[in-house]
Amino acid sequence: MATNGHRSPTVSVIQLENHSSTLKLTSNEDVSTIADGGEYNPFDNRDVKHPTGDCGALAHLLKCSVGTGVLAMPFAFLHGGTVFGPVVVVALGLVCAHCMHILVKSSQKLCRQQKIPSLSFGHTAGVAFKHGPVWLRPFSHSLMNFVDIAICITCYSTVCVYLVFVATTAKQIVENYYPEEDFDIRLYIAVAMPVAYLLALVRNLEYLVPVSAAANVLLVAGFAITLYYMFREAPSVADKAYVAPLARLPTFLCTALFAMEGIGVVLPVENTMVKPEHFLGCPGVLNIGMGVVICLFAVLGFCGYLRYGDDTQASITLNLPSDEILAEVAKGLIAVAILFSVGLQFIVPTDIMWTKLKKGVHSWRRTKEVAYRLSVMTLIGAVAIAVPNLGPIISLVGAVCYSTMGLFCPASIDLATNWNGDLGRFKHVLWKDLLILALWLVILVLGTYTSVVDIARAYSPDHPAAASNCTESLPNCEASLV
Repeated sequence: MATNGHRSPTVSVIQLENHSSTLKLTSNEDVSTIADGGEYNPFDNRDVKHPTGDCGALAHLLKCSVGTGVLAMPFAFLHGGTVFGPVVVVALGLVCAHCMHILVKSSQKLCRQQKIPSLSFGHTAGVAFKHGPVWLRPFSHSLMNFVDIAICITCYSTVCVYLVFVATTAKQIVENYYPEEDFDIRLYIAVAMPVAYLLALVRNLEYLVPVSAAANVLLVAGFAITLYYMFREAPSVADKAYVAPLARLPTFLCTALFAMEGIGVVLPVENTMVKPEHFLGCPGVLNIGMGVVICLFAVLGFCGYLRYGDDTQASITLNLPSDEILAEVAKGLIAVAILFSVGLQFIVPTDIMWTKLKKGVHSWRRTKEVAYRLSVMTLIGAVAIAVPNLGPIISLVGAVCYSTMGLFCPASIDLATNWNGDLGRFKHVLWKDLLILALWLVILVLGTYTSVVDIARAYSPDHPAAASNCTESLPNCEASLV
């Protein structure tokens, strides 16, 4: 049936897996025939067994965006300056928030058009390209798989880094009070694994809400103590650079951007909300969450750099005194909060991979899923134990994948979704997304270059300290993954 003066579309069918159901999506040979969804409301057609409320969704968003990367923000400001740093952090935060916004908006729009209850990150990319420019349609499945693989690599790498961070912090605390106990860091990783196994068995985001809320409370308490040490002595602005030397700016730019990226869990959180219409809008869960993230990162980074200046360490916790109990408590609180965050980082890629694998499983599905989850966590733990100095290697993965996921994918999806006559007045959507893609290219090149240089330094025989000191290289890695 023709509508709005257009001919009837030629319909084909593609199969995409979304959670536990198979989606049949229509593909139009003439993209101009795609309507804007009519009366179909995807929110009313979602069947979520364990929905998450607004507060739970906000807790997940904050926990994903505010991780160990915030501890590296003072170090980032050391490479940015007291004036350049806050301005660029706020600007980058707004860009990250906007990319999350257009990703969710595009997903919702495609759901209305195709009469689908919900879409994951990868499926959103696949459907958008399927209905985008004609010459890009053959790449729709490839882009979908690319996004899924990127999410899995970054999230599993983050879990690995979390385990190393927790073990490193625990080792510092124990050896500070018991200097004769020189246990290998691998032993501390093994001790943390039982908790990681329990969190790996959680299958629904709803059940992680109390864990995320507890982690947020612990992080706030740890950050509060850290702020106390920052302001215990009056900071001085006089000897601080307004703008750091040009050679330092790539490190600042990469650290600040990658620390704030949490786009991998945005759609899973929105898809499982009781009232998903509250995720966007004003104020909206996304705007509130990213507003808190931007303010926290800017304040902690600025104040930390003012307090410690050129002595600012890669993780601000390394600047806390080691002879005071309160400082050790702060380190412990943050380490426990990061350990509690393992489940949230683990559940998203596992859901993606198990959805693909379970199609060939016809018996003992639940038992095999448990075995799969435990096996993946065991593999992650084994990698952490085998190579506890993961910083330089994983920072390269984070630089490539997180910049691509956080900038390239949302901008490309937004362009493909709106390519059919919805680019706005003067095609401002096109120009805006092209600017984001240009920023992605700059970050990708700078991040890759600096990561390769760090890898060369870390494993060079001329820099044995860099290769053996996990503590100093780790926060840079975390900043690019959290």
